[in-house]
Amino acid sequence: MLKPIKNKIQYEDALQRVYELMQKNIKPESKESDELEVLSILVKEYELEHFPVSKPSPLEAIKFRIEQMGMSEVELSEILGARSRKSEILSGKRKLSLAMIRKLNEVLHIPAEVLIQAY
Repeated sequence: MLKPIKNKIQYEDALQRVYELMQKNIKPESKESDELEVLSILVKEYELEHFPVSKPSPLEAIKFRIEQMGMSEVELSEILGARSRKSEILSGKRKLSLAMIRKLNEVLHIPAEVLIQAY
């Protein structure tokens, strides 16, 4: 029977079991498939509580996303409105406007809660 993960030993045991299950050719809707799904949820919840990951700064998120999408800085300038504006924003001299945040969210799919953070 599966139980909540309450300490590091249980966490490591759960990770080991997840690894073992992932190495098998599990059939959907099987007992092992259900076990893997539930264990994954328990591991995720434990990690969220004990190993929180901070959100990136808006500038880090923008730089990462344009690199990830293979975009040029010229394309970013088009999103932000002007080349000089792009330079000022990436250097931290200018803050993102609400219109820029909306456009970055729409085009680059960066979550708004990341873009509205203070930096």
